[in-house]
Amino acid sequence: DLYRKVFVFRKNPSDAYVVLRARLEQPLHNFTVCLRSYTDLSRPHSLFSYATKTQDNEILLFKPKPEEYRFYVGGKFVTFRVPEPRGDWEHVCASWESATGIAEFWLNGKPWPRKGLQRGYTVGATAAILLGQEQDSFGGGFDLYNSFSGELTDVYLWDTGLSPDKMRAAFLSLRLPPALLAWKSLSYEVKGDVVVKPRLRE
Repeated sequence: DLYRKVFVFRKNPSDAYVVLRARLEQPLHNFTVCLRSYTDLSRPHSLFSYATKTQDNEILLFKPKPEEYRFYVGGKFVTFRVPEPRGDWEHVCASWESATGIAEFWLNGKPWPRKGLQRGYTVGATAAILLGQEQDSFGGGFDLYNSFSGELTDVYLWDTGLSPDKMRAAFLSLRLPPALLAWKSLSYEVKGDVVVKPRLRE
């Protein structure tokens, strides 16, 4: 249980990462991924990387610069422009549904305009899920200059699109529905220089 704890990725750039194990029984036609990050990086960095054997950017949350997020599904991406960070925690949720190809992006509990992405696509279930690195091959192929440095917490993955109420609940750390990956019951393995520490502030 990592409640009120964080992963600290100490080095910049870094070869460290955290492997997450999810109980994925079938391919995903809908999903929501949420996490909270705290960093002063201005270079590109990966927050959440979900790769399959056939597609390295099956699901990817990537920050090419401080005022931009990229959300990938099946190797294609949409861009969400955000305000310049104010040196604080940023909470993001991204959801996608195959039937409509609608991609939703929420930052600190507020929705951005929805975009279209990969309508009719299916996300594969046999996945390598990593925090801290961007996979260019299944479970590897890292570029150190896309590595994350800073603190990550409150990582979740659901096999549904969360409702607006639940998106806000995720931001406020309230009660959430059962998830494929849940911060409070996370199965993970640290590779390299990552330390689990208590959160310094709410």
